[in-house]
Amino acid sequence: MPMLPWLVSLVTAATVPVVDPQLPADGFSVMTPATSVASRSDRRPVAGGVYDPVADQTFISWSGKSADTYVQAYDHKKKTWTSPKKISGGESDSHNYPTMVLAADGHLLIFRGMHNTRTVINRAPNVHSLDGTWTETKVAAGNAASYPMPVKLNDGTLFLFYRETTNQIDPKAAADFRPMKYIVSKDNGKTWKNSVQLTGKPWAFGSKGRADHMDEIYVGQLRLVPETGRIQFAYTLAGGGPTQHKHDVYHRNVYYASFDPVSLKFYSAAGRDLGTQVDDSEQEQYLKVADTPLELPGGAKSPDYILQVGSQSGKPFVLWFQFDSKGVPLDYAATWNGTSWDRKQVTTGLRLREAEPLDALTWRVYGTRDNKPNIETFLLTPGNTWKPETTITTAKPVQRIEVITGFHDPARILISGASTDRDVSVADGDIYVAGYN
Repeated sequence: MPMLPWLVSLVTAATVPVVDPQLPADGFSVMTPATSVASRSDRRPVAGGVYDPVADQTFISWSGKSADTYVQAYDHKKKTWTSPKKISGGESDSHNYPTMVLAADGHLLIFRGMHNTRTVINRAPNVHSLDGTWTETKVAAGNAASYPMPVKLNDGTLFLFYRETTNQIDPKAAADFRPMKYIVSKDNGKTWKNSVQLTGKPWAFGSKGRADHMDEIYVGQLRLVPETGRIQFAYTLAGGGPTQHKHDVYHRNVYYASFDPVSLKFYSAAGRDLGTQVDDSEQEQYLKVADTPLELPGGAKSPDYILQVGSQSGKPFVLWFQFDSKGVPLDYAATWNGTSWDRKQVTTGLRLREAEPLDALTWRVYGTRDNKPNIETFLLTPGNTWKPETTITTAKPVQRIEVITGFHDPARILISGASTDRDVSVADGDIYVAGYN
């Protein structure tokens, strides 16, 4: 069936390009733009950097000491990196990481959800450049925000999804009630409206009043689908468990949803229209990918909050990892077969970090092993077929990986090295960028 015109208009020009899956995997090269500078970060695999074809530069962002925001640029003609440029302070909180978008007017934007408090946007003063003094604006429409996930549509409209810590606005709300909301800008990030203003609904998706108190949403990843113009989500729940209202004691289950940015409606994998707000009964009946036990195996929260989402020939898939009783990651893939989810454990011991499409059916998945350097890559094809591909060598262990939006090799993925301490006063991880020569 051909795409409708309004869907075509939504397909972003900055989506990850399709590449030849026959390119040699051992052709990966690794650059190190900054050494011993990265602090621990809670960043999801979304919007770490962007390629700007006008400037022919790749721009990246990362968290340094005290979770301060830094940016750098790679000049593809000169094959050189700029020095790290500090944009703003991170208030010593690993949740206050940057995400980056190139607005339609050519200005770079940095988004941060200042943990449970506010949405902050930093804007570059010059187009297609990091140079100059960036402005900083608090977005009132994005109050009590954490975990920003920006998406730019082809017409320049910006969506920023975030999780709201509701008891920061309403002290009567439970500590473990934290739904997802979003804000929208149609003027390159200058003004914003939130989902409440746009739909009249109190949240976009989430739950309230579950018996197990798992009413916090942890989105692991969102992804814009070029073929449909919709935005996919993979997420898990968190909360205090059935005996208490406490923040993030347990994790539970895996869910999938898609979102139409024109109608502002959510949909299940089966295509069921869930309207402009998803509640618990709907997510349990229509969005659940996998049931997981309410437990802390080996003391770990399981599943982990980092998940990946994508599509193979129009059918969504979700990747995630749980833990066994010894704290070893167990890695799973689930693919929608048209009527239900086919789930399979594909490997063991990996923290799945990111995925990218190589063609309509084949995805590359990036994973790491705890306390070890290097990135292992795998090929995922329909039927949850999992094939080892190659190893990307890094000098130190890795904590985060993001496919760079609209990447241009050799700057394909942004890699944040692991710091030796959880406290962000320590920042000794490397920043790597890898891609094909």
